[in-house]
Amino acid sequence: MQGSPLPWTRSVSPAPAAPGAPLAAVDTPALLLDLDAFDANLAAVHALVAAHGVRLRAHGKAHKCSEIGRRQVAAGSVGLCCQKVGAAEVFARAGIDDLLVSNVIVGESKARRLAALARDARIGVCVDSSLQVAQLGSAAREAGATLELLIEIDAGMPRCGVGEPDEAVALAREIAAHRPWLLLRGLQAYQGRAQHLRTPAQREAAIAQAAARVARFRAALQAAGHACAEVTGGGTGSYPLELATGAWTEVQPGSYVLMDADYAANEPQPGAPVLRQALEVLCTVITVRPSHAVLDAGLKAFATDSGLPVSCEAGWTVRGLSDEHTVLVPGPDASPLQVGAKLRLIPGHCDPTVNLHDWIVAHRAGRVQAVWPVDARGAMS
Repeated sequence: MQGSPLPWTRSVSPAPAAPGAPLAAVDTPALLLDLDAFDANLAAVHALVAAHGVRLRAHGKAHKCSEIGRRQVAAGSVGLCCQKVGAAEVFARAGIDDLLVSNVIVGESKARRLAALARDARIGVCVDSSLQVAQLGSAAREAGATLELLIEIDAGMPRCGVGEPDEAVALAREIAAHRPWLLLRGLQAYQGRAQHLRTPAQREAAIAQAAARVARFRAALQAAGHACAEVTGGGTGSYPLELATGAWTEVQPGSYVLMDADYAANEPQPGAPVLRQALEVLCTVITVRPSHAVLDAGLKAFATDSGLPVSCEAGWTVRGLSDEHTVLVPGPDASPLQVGAKLRLIPGHCDPTVNLHDWIVAHRAGRVQAVWPVDARGAMS
């Protein structure tokens, strides 16, 4: 899709590598993506979702990279989710023409930007208040475009979303008043807390409760004469459970193509594919002392909201991070490190870690295959 220039500018660092280079030549800190693991995760998750007859709409907030999004669509994703209007603009400009802002938005300027996208692409967005419906309806009418709305329900987080079915029915009535500029697609039901519950039993209980809420809301809408063709939600930690309930028509995994240390701490879900770690941060050792070693990446290269990164170097453990440094400490079986050595670390949380980098270095068999811009990085509005 061709459109106006992006509504923000930012500097972009030089690419840390060129295709064909060995990984040892990659400048650091650098975000690495193992293409063998990426491809395996992509194939496994898409196959399981397809086997259940449910749509997959991959969540672009995990990678914020149009090239990854295009590969997900080529592998069967109906489109992408994103959380911000700015990210939708980036993905639309990259040719991805079925996008869901799986978040509520407030503000006339944001509504106008979404409506402008809807002239050339299928655009969905979530709502949980009358103000959002009014702003989106006005913007769509002015643009001569149609926006497809999903009423977000509180599926048990709690975060955004209406709490009772009668609130959803009232919003559906308001959406209907804006036809043909607004259409009701259905419900957004995302149980985010279930993603990182550690045991299968805990996750199963959380999604069973969410499914019961979905059934109540869907029945209320239908009883009031409002179609509810779609229920979308779910994530990497729970999507097999949403599939099993039959309550969701579409699932939204995002981290599945990357993975991180926090997801690795979950006990595997029986019957679900075991996903491989594809995302790492490559760092250089810049100081070695008998008690510790220091790497050239810190808080500006790793998100730590879900814990410290995990070293892939046997015997070495991350002790702490500061702005531009990571300190490792050796265990009794640690091999000596040398200044200039390059180490890989697994981030605790992939999504915000990716958002700290300008580039993703895609590699296979020890060599760089491609370097992809994180082109939706910084799209916060």
